[in-house]
Amino acid sequence: MTNDDSVPVRLLPVVAAALVDFEGRVLLQQRPEGKSLAGLWEFPGGKVEPGETPEAALIRELEEELGIAVPHACLAPATFASAPLGDRHLLLLLYVTRKWSGVPRALEATALRWVRPVEMHALAMPPADRPLIGLLDALI
Repeated sequence: MTNDDSVPVRLLPVVAAALVDFEGRVLLQQRPEGKSLAGLWEFPGGKVEPGETPEAALIRELEEELGIAVPHACLAPATFASAPLGDRHLLLLLYVTRKWSGVPRALEATALRWVRPVEMHALAMPPADRPLIGLLDALI
């Protein structure tokens, strides 16, 4: 794969979840200090490791970051974002789920917040997450 200048592009596949509660709010987490984009609000998730499917990676990340279990069958692919990220190119796959077991806890994030998609426009979010807001609002 190459970019417009015929330079090889290193893709960084990342998965994220829009956990939707019974009131139509979505869970966001705040990136901790010491990480890139610290303080920004994002959908929980993370990198897809070599040999992992996106769904397996997301199930693993949600357990690690929030302490919840999400069945594979409850992950619905929703949309994606594509953005340059330093010397790599981010491919963010967003899934929606309304079913999980456990109570989400901020195990790796600074804080958690339930918000309606329309409220996300006022929050500081990573550039790749912002284009997902409108579609997410239309979906839920």
